[in-house]
Amino acid sequence: MSDVRDGVDAARKPRVVIVGGGFGGLSAAKALAKAPFDITLIDRTNHHLFQPLLYQVATAGLSPADIAAPIRHVLNDQRNLKVMLGEVSGVDLARKEVITDDRRVAYDHMVIATGARHAYFGHDDWAAVAPGLKTLDDATAVRRRILLAFERAETEADADERARLLTFVVIGGGPTGVEMAGAIAELAKRALASDFRSIDPRSARIILVEAADRVLTPFDETLSAAARRSLEQLGVEVRLGSAVTDCSDDGVRLGGTFIPTRTIIWAAGVMASPAGRWLGAETDRAGRVRVRGDLSVPGHPEVFVIGDTAAVIDEDGAPLPGVAPVAKQQGQYVAQALIARQGGRTVPAFRYRDYGSLATIGRSRAVAQFGKLKVSGLPAWLLWTVAHIYYLIGFRNRFVVALNWAWSYLTFERGSRLITGPAPRPGEQRQDQHQDQRHGLQSKAS
Repeated sequence: MSDVRDGVDAARKPRVVIVGGGFGGLSAAKALAKAPFDITLIDRTNHHLFQPLLYQVATAGLSPADIAAPIRHVLNDQRNLKVMLGEVSGVDLARKEVITDDRRVAYDHMVIATGARHAYFGHDDWAAVAPGLKTLDDATAVRRRILLAFERAETEADADERARLLTFVVIGGGPTGVEMAGAIAELAKRALASDFRSIDPRSARIILVEAADRVLTPFDETLSAAARRSLEQLGVEVRLGSAVTDCSDDGVRLGGTFIPTRTIIWAAGVMASPAGRWLGAETDRAGRVRVRGDLSVPGHPEVFVIGDTAAVIDEDGAPLPGVAPVAKQQGQYVAQALIARQGGRTVPAFRYRDYGSLATIGRSRAVAQFGKLKVSGLPAWLLWTVAHIYYLIGFRNRFVVALNWAWSYLTFERGSRLITGPAPRPGEQRQDQHQDQRHGLQSKAS
């Protein structure tokens, strides 16, 4: 294993290693653009992913290139930074080195922004039949499953199997699950409605399963109710208070009820990356590292953990949500803290500024909450659209996404209905669709 650790040199700039090129890592890197540091950003992929729109790729609304941008291109003007493609497998705290692939990368300060992976609550075997959405590979695999289900139903002679193929179950009633269920319903009942001859895609059953007593639990109850009504208007069956007890190739079991289906999509929970194990740090039940007020690891002030990998409590004693604004603000905060330290100063503890929450249910349907202000319907959908286009990386991405959405709104068409990659046979488990379960994942969530 080669060692790229520099020799001790009092004149050199402090070395900052950022692990993860998602929202948090990229935000920290950009905020350090003019600071006196030598920065290395390590990620296992070469692209920054706008994860909130993964469901649009999974339901053929957008292509992968619309929501991702090469990290090197995003940061190509930043002269104090280099990008390294590699998968981190550990951290040597004693030597202050990040272990990645066949090398070690030395640091004076480290920022871990490795995101989260799917959590199946002790049923990891469900991952093979109930994929989630964390990466572009996940999204294209789910898109393949959904589109293949319609293709196979078109030529299926057995009525029971055809019904199974045309049943889609989304597990989890948070923003991802609600958005997925609404998008599948629009795909089936609008975009694909006239494409087949033997089947009517509008007859597809889309079922959203949530263990709680309402969808979108972080939102106000009135908005949760509005979201449920919008889903039902799209033809989605919403099953509340229903905990999943089993997932298999044949379907989903909810206690004593069995739903036959060939397509299950998981949106019910996440688990932090293995960063807590790398650091030997205290973690919460979701594997998130318990950090200090300045987002550093107790006992290691040179190590910061942000985004979905960090367990941070707000003023009300509740954990901060795993959303992009939290990760971005934490990345900017850590950059400010590092700059302050170089000047012999300190900064106050991190404080999250909540600018509101948004979730879309479908065409012209969304909910938005900004403090006490609650909005639903078309106005909320317009706010959601503008916000997501604004935060996309790069002018081209914003322009293409805006154009695609405008076209879809006017025509109900989906332009990315491509089946790519190997096509699994019905009932065949696809373990390779869940590479995020392996040790060392660096998700794009943070």
